[in-house]
Amino acid sequence: MRFVIFLVFIGAWSWGQQNYVQKIPGTDQTISMIALPGGTFVMGSSKSSPNHFADEAPQHEVAIAPFWMAEFEITWDLYTLFMERSVDSFQKQGVAGTEVLLDVDAVSGATTPYVDMSFGMGTDGYPAIGMTQLAAVKFCEWLSAMTGNFYRLPTEAEWEYACRAGTTTAYSFGDDPTQLDDYAWFEANANAAYHPVGEKKPNPWGLYDMHGNVAEWTLDAYAISTYQARKGKTTDNPFEVPTQTYPRIVRGGSWMDAPRHLRSAARRASNKKWKQRDPQIPKSLWWHTDAPFVGFRVVRPATSPSPDAQKRFWNYNTQK
Repeated sequence: MRFVIFLVFIGAWSWGQQNYVQKIPGTDQTISMIALPGGTFVMGSSKSSPNHFADEAPQHEVAIAPFWMAEFEITWDLYTLFMERSVDSFQKQGVAGTEVLLDVDAVSGATTPYVDMSFGMGTDGYPAIGMTQLAAVKFCEWLSAMTGNFYRLPTEAEWEYACRAGTTTAYSFGDDPTQLDDYAWFEANANAAYHPVGEKKPNPWGLYDMHGNVAEWTLDAYAISTYQARKGKTTDNPFEVPTQTYPRIVRGGSWMDAPRHLRSAARRASNKKWKQRDPQIPKSLWWHTDAPFVGFRVVRPATSPSPDAQKRFWNYNTQK
């Protein structure tokens, strides 16, 4: 395992990509993107690990291609731009990237929620919460159209790889949950609310709030047996393509969770009960009124997929 980690860190210095700041046309808003090297890691946790859950086994080797990941969770400041769509007209003036050629008017927009989805916990600099996976995906499509660079949600494997940041311990800082207070907002220190992004220490690759604050959407469908098919081999860039609305994967744990749910290997499945108090008929495509603990961050692969593949990443749209 030491040899694998060495390769990962060498890649961090030599793979050629740089961190950058993505500007949003027509605004002063930006997204800081951290360059992550490609590498191989062991996904999941062993049965002997403290707080292990059955769906984290068997451990298996995964190879990940280089990509960028947002330094912070997407905030309300950014997500509101997507909801209001008041800056869409700046697309033509501001697009600098060449990976995506898409008219922003073609991107579906989230409806305004009927309640304050921040639930009074704060908006400026705070993570956006309560959106469905569809809404998070469509934010990525909107961001891609606005900037010309291809953005999407991370796969579950990319998320865990980024969270671990070359480590093999329960958390990116080690195995001792008593250190969580330095790195995460969770049930013991959050005072029953989320917090502004970036207030705690980052992981070794400079990513903040990978443990706690809000749990984060990934692209993948959830199944307890997902890892069984990968046993005994190295899987390249795995992605469990969703075929139904529920369940899908969120990662990282949140301000509401105990330490065991903040581990790098911990998985959580979405649930239709996350819309239980939504009085609309049919229930909203865009909001989980009972999930004030879930948000997301974006990634950009080092090699952009074809236009057809881009559309597929933005249109696994059975999420309701």
